[in-house]
Amino acid sequence: MTTAQPLDVQPTPLALLLLGREADPRSERGVECPGDLPAPSDPDLVERARAAKAKLGDKVFVLGHHYQRDEVIQFADVTGDSFKLARDAAARPDAQYIVFCGVHFMAESADILTSDEQQVILPDLAAGCSMADMATAEQVAECWDVLTEAGVADVTVPVSYMNSSADIKAFTGKHGGTICTSSNAERALNWAFEQGQKVLFLPDQHLGRNTAVRDMGMSLDDCVVYNPHKPNGGLTAEELRAAKMILWRGHCSVHGRFSLDSVNDVRERIPGVNVLVHPECRHEVVAAADYVGSTEYIIKTLEAAPAGSKWAIGTELNLVRRLANRFAAEGKEIVFLDKTVCFCSTMNRIDLPHLVWALESLADGKVVNRIEVDPEVASFSKLALERMLALP
Repeated sequence: MTTAQPLDVQPTPLALLLLGREADPRSERGVECPGDLPAPSDPDLVERARAAKAKLGDKVFVLGHHYQRDEVIQFADVTGDSFKLARDAAARPDAQYIVFCGVHFMAESADILTSDEQQVILPDLAAGCSMADMATAEQVAECWDVLTEAGVADVTVPVSYMNSSADIKAFTGKHGGTICTSSNAERALNWAFEQGQKVLFLPDQHLGRNTAVRDMGMSLDDCVVYNPHKPNGGLTAEELRAAKMILWRGHCSVHGRFSLDSVNDVRERIPGVNVLVHPECRHEVVAAADYVGSTEYIIKTLEAAPAGSKWAIGTELNLVRRLANRFAAEGKEIVFLDKTVCFCSTMNRIDLPHLVWALESLADGKVVNRIEVDPEVASFSKLALERMLALP
C-alpha cells in the first residue's frame, strides 16, 4: 500500500482555491478543508472597510449573496439570493450607491429594478457566472431561428432562470416569456404551458429538467437538450416538434459537480443523514436526495430541523460552512455533500480588498465599476421580470 503524497501546489490564490495547500483534495470531509481561502493580506482592511462604510452612511447599501465569503458578508446590510437582493435594492430608493457583493448578472438585475438616480457597483468586474456565460444573445437568437425553421417557435415560450444575463432576460421579455427563480420555477413553467405548447428553458438544463420531471410529472423523454455549439443545436426538427421542454445546454459549475456517488458515499459514512440539495444539481442527484430546494429553502429547512439531526448539503461551500457554524450549538451535524472543495470561484472574486477599494473610492466621491444596462435591454428585461412577479 502506498502513502498518498501531498500535491505539489504553488501557494497562489487560485491554487489555494481549487486544490488546497499541500493536501490531497480527494480526502476532504465535512466543511473544514486545507483549501480554505487565504486570509486578507492587509490586517487593516476590516477597519478600513468599517471606516469607509461609516463615512458613506445611508448613501450606500451593501448587498451580500449567500455564497460570499465571511469576510465580505460581515459588511452586508442584507443577505439573500440574487432576486431577493435586487428587490431589496429597489426597496431602498434613498441609497445613492448599491454595492452588490455577488456576480455580474445579479448587479444587472439590481440596475434594472432600481431607479435611474441609483448607481450599482460590482467590486470586481471579473466576478461573473459561468452558467450565465453559457448562453449569449447571439446563440439564443440563432436557436430561435432553428425553432422557427422547425415550425415550433410560435408555440414555444421562453423561460429564463434568474441566473442569466440582461441580454437573455431581454430576449425572454421580447418573445413573451418570463423569468423564474429556483423557488418559483414550477409556477413559471405552469404559466408558460398555458401560453404555449413548449418551453425553451435558459440557461440551466438541470433546473429545467428537475422541475419538469420531478415536480410536474413529465418524463425525461419530454426533454431535449439544445447544444449551441452544434449545428441546429444537435437536434432534428422532429425531435424539436416532439419535445415539451427544450433545455439549453448550460449548468452551474458548483452544483453540477455533485454526483450520485457523492450521495451514496455520505449515506454510507453518516447513518441517518438527510441529503438536501439545490435543484441546479444533476437529475440523478436530485432523485436520490431527501430534500430539494432553493438556497432560501435550504436555510429554512435547517432552521426547522430537530436538534441532533444530520445533514449533507449539496450547494456552495461558503454557505454550507456558515450554516454548520450557525447550527452547531443546536447539535445539528451539517456537512458538505461532496468530498472536495467547492467554492464558487467567480463569486469569491469579491474579496475584502476589492470591497474596501470600492467603498473607499465612493467615500472619496469616485464611482468605480458601475454596472449600467442598456435602456432598451433593461426595458424588455423588466417586462420579463414583471411577468414573473405577476405569476399566480
